[in-house]
Amino acid sequence: MSDTNEPVESGGSAGEPPAAGAEGGRRVRVVLVDDHRMFRTGVQAEIGETGRTGVEVVGEAADVDQAVTVITATRPEVVLLDVHLPGGGGVEVLRRCAPLMADAERPVRFLALSVSDAAEDVIGVIRGGARGYVTKTITGTDLVDSVFRVQDGDAVFSPRLAGFVLDAFASTDAPPVDEDMDRLTQREREVLRLIARGYAYKEIAKQLFISVKTVESHVSAVLRKLQLSNRHELTRWATARRLV
Repeated sequence: MSDTNEPVESGGSAGEPPAAGAEGGRRVRVVLVDDHRMFRTGVQAEIGETGRTGVEVVGEAADVDQAVTVITATRPEVVLLDVHLPGGGGVEVLRRCAPLMADAERPVRFLALSVSDAAEDVIGVIRGGARGYVTKTITGTDLVDSVFRVQDGDAVFSPRLAGFVLDAFASTDAPPVDEDMDRLTQREREVLRLIARGYAYKEIAKQLFISVKTVESHVSAVLRKLQLSNRHELTRWATARRLV
């Protein structure tokens, strides 16, 4: 179930430097972005005991707008970012937080934390500026380690994804950037694929936990951005790019 609560700021301020953690160790300020309240609660319980882990959770958010608001207000060192979010997905959060990532003195760095290990999700957020991508099967200890590594500027990936990411960016056979696809938000891409697979609007709405009216709005946006006229053209477009 999606969480539609207001964004939560749970301590710290944008002007505070990182503080010492347990036993004089390091501390990293983190924002959790995920649309499932229970998952955020679990992560908070697993890594948020600051005296033990050095991780201070300073805010939470359940959708794109909330995420941008909380991240801008708290200026954490690291954001744990889900890929699939209401309002445009993790890629949209990255796009809107690009100035914060580019801050030379106090950059906000992003680590994707998602149940998905799909190629398009991984490449999308890495291209958007995330410093790494780990799946939700990661242990609490490894997640804490990953957060500190990302704070240091390292690139961090779950083992199975590391080789894939290197191949995708380094291989001369890697597909070129698809500027048409880049115009679409993450949610629009999800709707596009389901439309191309023959799903009815009601079926898409049920699968994505959104209203039929919202599905119609996404389809209209996709058609406009891709300069297509109808559902049949959209299906042919998606099939030609092997998105079905």
